Order: sequence, then C-alpha cells, then structure tokens
Amino acid sequence: MHYSTYISDLLYRYECVIIPGFGAFLAHRTSAYHDTEKNVFFPPKKRISFNAQLKENDGLLADYVAKAENLSYSEALAKVQVYAYSLETRILNGETILLDKIGSLSKNETSQIKFEPVTVTNYLTDSFGLASFQTTPVTREVLKQEVEALEEKAPIHITTARRINTWLRYAAVGLLAIGLSGTLSFLHFKDIADYNFAQEQVAKKQVENTIQHATFTIDNPLPAVTLNAFKPKGSYHLVAGAFRVEENAESRVKELREAGYKARAIGENRFGLHQVVYGSYTDRTEALNDLRKIRTSDNPNAWMLIQEID
Repeated sequence: MHYSTYISDLLYRYECVIIPGFGAFLAHRTSAYHDTEKNVFFPPKKRISFNAQLKENDGLLADYVAKAENLSYSEALAKVQVYAYSLETRILNGETILLDKIGSLSKNETSQIKFEPVTVTNYLTDSFGLASFQTTPVTREVLKQEVEALEEKAPIHITTARRINTWLRYAAVGLLAIGLSGTLSFLHFKDIADYNFAQEQVAKKQVENTIQHATFTIDNPLPAVTLNAFKPKGSYHLVAGAFRVEENAESRVKELREAGYKARAIGENRFGLHQVVYGSYTDRTEALNDLRKIRTSDNPNAWMLIQEID
C-alpha cells in the first residue's frame, strides 16, 4: 500500500490532506525568492508542513484509496486507520519514517511529532517546468584592472584646450547622469509602491475568503427570520461553511435554501463556530456525487463531515 504516493498525489490538487486519527499535511503557497548567499533564484512553490491537531476524517484520503485499490469506502477507511496507528506506534518507538517526495516524521525531545519536508518536490502546478537557477556576480574590479592596463599601454597626452573640452564633456555627462538617476529612482520607488499596494490587496482578498473567519457585511440589522429546521437524515453532511456569528449562519442557510438546497444549521463545532450544511445523506456514494457537483458549481471549499447528529 503506497500511502505516501496517495498523499503526494493529493497535495498537487488540495491544500490539506488528513490522515484520520494521525494528523494532516498542509500545503502553503510561497513566492519566488533569491538566496543572496548562494546567488540562486527559486520559483514559487508549495511549502509542506504537518499539523498533528487536525485528525478528523474529511473523507478525502479514504475515498482516493478506495478508487485506487478498487475497495469499498468502509474497507479503505479501515486500512487508512490501520496505517495511521502504525505511523504513530513506530514514531513513539523512536523510529524515523521517510515518506517519499513528502518528508520525514520523527519524535522530538518532548515526544511530539517532528516533520522535516523535502525540498526537491514542487507541488505548485503553476510552476511546472520552472527550476532554480544560479547567476554569476559582476566582477567590476577585474574590469577596472583591464582598463588600467590599457591606459598604461596607450597613454593619452592631454593639451590645455583638450583638457577644458574634456572637463566640459564630463560636466555635461555628470548632469545627465544625475537627471537620469533621479528619474530612475523615482520610477523604481513608484514601481515598488505599486507592487506593495497590489500585494496588500491580494492579501486582504485572501483573508476575506478564509472560511473559518468569514462574515457577512450587514449595513442594516436583519429582521427576525424564522427557519424551518430539517430533521437530520444520515451521518454524511456536506459542509458549506462555519461562522462565528449565528445570524450569519442563518443568512447562509436562507441563501442555500433559495438556491434549492436542503440546507440547515447543525450547531456549533468544537471551535465554537456555527456550521451550515448543504444537506445530509444516508448514502455515502450519493453524498460524494453531490459534493463533486457542489465543488464544481458553487463552492470549491465544500467538504464532507461524517458524524452522527442527535
């Protein structure tokens, strides 16, 4: 069973791959950067990290294993759970586990799981075909020595008139250089300011789109709304979002119902967020089919929660 291969495949397409009961591998996008010491330029990439707190099954890995090994979902989930138990046991016994193309897992001094990612694999598909490259620094001192050698071989005799004309030329060139340097400096700092402003806008947009902290901007208080609660059906729930403000969760439920979904709020999770689902299912296959449709047409961040709800 090549679980490291399965996890690696999923990291190309998803930002989070959870091993139920063990932890999650997270992929964070990083910008291109320049190593000034080695004079090497690196392309944008996904930086892989590990979070041992994210253990709740989201169905992603088990569903992938079921398709890859032609198993039922229950059989695949059972095998994944055995794999998670094996990883934890081996690490607690002091063994270092190498996951191909991902990194190594081991135990630190406080018996916590330590993760060291590999640096050769780039999971960012936008950077496909891009590689790091090294540049050669400009050796100005060598050029200066070559010019001095040429001057020694061919000395120039300067008369008084030539000296005056030469200084006038130098003065004109100096004034032109000062003017150009001022203009280029202004354009350079303007480009930097424009770039920083654009990056700030991108960062603000990313923060606004973060699901766990998403809120609706409401200029006027909403009137009281009475929602008809659906009775829970099944243990497979397609989550549309989680909100800190309960009124925002109710507004989201109303929007989804107007769009034709059997949406409802299923209460608070352990982080104190009010969860809203598109609907609940008793059949896992039907839930997965609807999840794929929702991710394509409405919300690419929708996910499946497997949980019995009273």
